[in-house]
Amino acid sequence: MTTSYAKVNGVSSLTVVQEEAPTALAPGMVQVGITYCGICATDTHNYTSGGQIPAAVFGHEWTGVVEATADDVTDLPVGTRVIASVGAACGICAQCQAGHPGHCDLAFAEANGVAPGSPVHGAFAQTLVVSARRVMPVLDGLSDIEAALVEPTAVTFHAVRRTHQELGAIVVVQGAGPIGLLAAQHARHAGAGHLVVIEPNERRREAATKLGFTDVLAPGEAARARVLELSNGLGADVLYECTGVAALLQPSAELVRRGGTLSLLGFPMTDSTVSYGDWQIRELTVIGSLAYTRDDFLGAQRAIADGSVRVADLHTGTIGLGELAAMLDELDSGKTDHAKVLLDPRR
Repeated sequence: MTTSYAKVNGVSSLTVVQEEAPTALAPGMVQVGITYCGICATDTHNYTSGGQIPAAVFGHEWTGVVEATADDVTDLPVGTRVIASVGAACGICAQCQAGHPGHCDLAFAEANGVAPGSPVHGAFAQTLVVSARRVMPVLDGLSDIEAALVEPTAVTFHAVRRTHQELGAIVVVQGAGPIGLLAAQHARHAGAGHLVVIEPNERRREAATKLGFTDVLAPGEAARARVLELSNGLGADVLYECTGVAALLQPSAELVRRGGTLSLLGFPMTDSTVSYGDWQIRELTVIGSLAYTRDDFLGAQRAIADGSVRVADLHTGTIGLGELAAMLDELDSGKTDHAKVLLDPRR
């Protein structure tokens, strides 16, 4: 049986490759038929950089159905709907042995596509063979589209959980792309007292408003004045920086009150210039967040299932494998109205 997958083969270039599906699976592995795979900024960067990110990460927001398992995999029957995840803390790596299972080296390597046994390609594919550790069953009640959006929901769930946002906090979310809109919903679910979304793109501001946010503003003096008004001139208790724009790091920090928290979700591709002295004088707490743990995937699914986080509203288009390059070009251009595009590899 032949299946297809997309592979980056140059700067802003990809090809659709045919491969033979395995006739037998190695121990601990499962074969998943991909239903949907989301496209994110990491995928776009991998495409425009000519494949600088591990191949297994090009297409990492996926959901599908178990098609086959190795003989030793007994808890994932064929036909089970599943999502991409990471494994539980291994218990034997250096981090686990030191008492830090939340930062398990193996789970982190799985999230970044460099763990032993990582697949040779991601889920811009009809089928994917992956470690059973990397698979989590879909909770009852989630649609396929919702399941396809669990991975970015887990990214933002992880970040808000790490931030330890206090009940009633004055919160700013910088950026209303998919990550910002998800982070804002988690922050609201975590008990934000006031929440301000700052976003330059009008369509993205409209998307934030449709999700129930009322303080949605373009960047500039009006947004700054609103934050100061809500905080009696102090600044935000917590700011989630979701744009990844390096030049915004210091201005974002300056919207946070003395003793407040700057939480970093967006990943800048260039160095940032910040005022270390300003951060020290104002005793800012800076939280970095990347990837997730297995617990975050379960928490993300539950938040979607109970309606606390709405993800289907972010879905703005579905494409096939043959349309992937053109969509990546559009997303990279910055001139798109899309929030979250899903790829259906059998379309």
